Amino acid sequence: MGTATPENLASPALPSQFVRSHRGTLERALEVIRTREHWSPFPEEEEAYGDSAREAGEAAFTALLGRPLELDQPGRDGTVGPDPAAGGERSPYGFELGISYPHHDIAALLPAMEAALPRWGAADPWERAAVCAEILARINTRSHEMAQAAMHTSGHNHLMAFHAGAVHAQDRGLEAVAYALFEQARMPATAVWSKPMPDGSDFTLNKTFRTVPRGIALLIANRVFPAWNGYPGLFASLATGNAVLVNPHPQAVLPLALTVETARRVLQEAGFDPNLVCLAAEHPGEELARTLATRPEVRIVDYAGTTEFGTWLEDHARQAQVFTAKSAVNTLLVHSTAHYRDMLDNLAFSLALYSGQLCTSPQNLLIPRTGIATDEGHKSFRRVVADLSEALTGLLADDAGATAVLGALLGADVLARVEHAASGALGPVAAAPRAVRDPAFPEAVLRTPVLVVLDATSPQDRATLAAEWPGPVSFAVAVDSAADGVALLRRLAEERGALSAGVHTTAPEVEAAAEEACAQAGVMLSVNLVGNWYITQSAVYSDLHSTGVNPSGNSVYCDAAYVAPRFRTVGVRRYGRPG
Repeated sequence: MGTATPENLASPALPSQFVRSHRGTLERALEVIRTREHWSPFPEEEEAYGDSAREAGEAAFTALLGRPLELDQPGRDGTVGPDPAAGGERSPYGFELGISYPHHDIAALLPAMEAALPRWGAADPWERAAVCAEILARINTRSHEMAQAAMHTSGHNHLMAFHAGAVHAQDRGLEAVAYALFEQARMPATAVWSKPMPDGSDFTLNKTFRTVPRGIALLIANRVFPAWNGYPGLFASLATGNAVLVNPHPQAVLPLALTVETARRVLQEAGFDPNLVCLAAEHPGEELARTLATRPEVRIVDYAGTTEFGTWLEDHARQAQVFTAKSAVNTLLVHSTAHYRDMLDNLAFSLALYSGQLCTSPQNLLIPRTGIATDEGHKSFRRVVADLSEALTGLLADDAGATAVLGALLGADVLARVEHAASGALGPVAAAPRAVRDPAFPEAVLRTPVLVVLDATSPQDRATLAAEWPGPVSFAVAVDSAADGVALLRRLAEERGALSAGVHTTAPEVEAAAEEACAQAGVMLSVNLVGNWYITQSAVYSDLHSTGVNPSGNSVYCDAAYVAPRFRTVGVRRYGRPG
């Protein structure tokens, strides 16, 4: 180990090939989690991967279709899929993947994972970090293939799939590795403790400190962002010496199956047992996550998904350290602006991106009923809503442009929400949704956002806006004042949970009030965003995704509290000085 200072965090001279290969990347990652500056070792420009990389990635994905994906894990007792009726995946863009995955007897798989732990846990933290960095580097070379997997399990458009489903997920994984490395270095590996005694002598103890992993970590993944939400926990656990059992969403197995495949190959090449990382695919209705989460061998649980199941895990997986990321109701206050047209464009894109299926998508836009001050003069509430609707229409006017922004709807329940909101049952419809046709995938279901007008003084409308509406459903909410808007924003975050909040204002006192409200509610605030950065985005190595304060979850991507509970430090005291 070594103390957690810039001087002593330099990697040791280990013989590992991977330490030599990734020393510079890891040292840079350790630096940027301190400085919070922009950096990534994984280019987000597609052309950086070569002129034919996209075509090669698409070909690699196509080669996976209709075939079994084998992992050579112990305890195989059957197959999951490929028929969707038997648990197989179906692309939101309208076709069956036809991929089958091995199913395993947990009674055989868990002991094999436990047997892999001792040598991995005894390895130097730098060596573990370097192996994790190598896994991520190998995954990075498959980024276009991973993007295809994200498109056809989660419904992302291509660009979002390449970013959130591939390179930004890889960044989240490396960020967790850097935090894990830093936290394991807080205690020195050795120390000499000497206490002066009354007789003038010194009583001396030679002390050593060793990090000890908790055991097996269970990753329960979601369908929306299986890699982006999954990699932080996977790599935080692995880098701190734990084994990781990956339980993917039944409709989004492929991204994490490819991840497990790569991790197992690298671990074996590095001389470790590949059973440190295993996949636990499940049959329809098996509810394997509930079974695994309460097994005594499972000591860590990472989960991203609904509040209902996240709360169940917190209440029932008592033997484990549970990290949750749950549902959120995100709110933005529009009080005033010096950049009216730019603000509208930014808001329209934020509402439309991935069809509002992002966990950070704004749902409630709070606007004073008396209107707002702008660089174009005063705008009434009705005018702001109409102009925002016009900005949405312009952004998504043609299908080719719309498909580059929207995503395929993840299921019939999302479409039902859109249609219910569009019916006028919730309130007046300011922007009606329209069906978008993707010529490459004519069976995909895409809809532009529906914008409904609500009134914060109506009990019925308050109940509507307090519920989570995943998908392209948003509300323009009339509030009595900026103060009432700030109070509502805070109350929603505290009671329902929030991952993002925003304010547009030229008034310092309103900005200060919003900042204080968000600090107390525990939600990241974005102020006056215009241009090409949006409330939906989170900059890896710099922004903290969630705070662990409000009901949207108890964990943060990524901070010390996210990695430190995954291991413990055990000391040994020996009489006398070393040597």
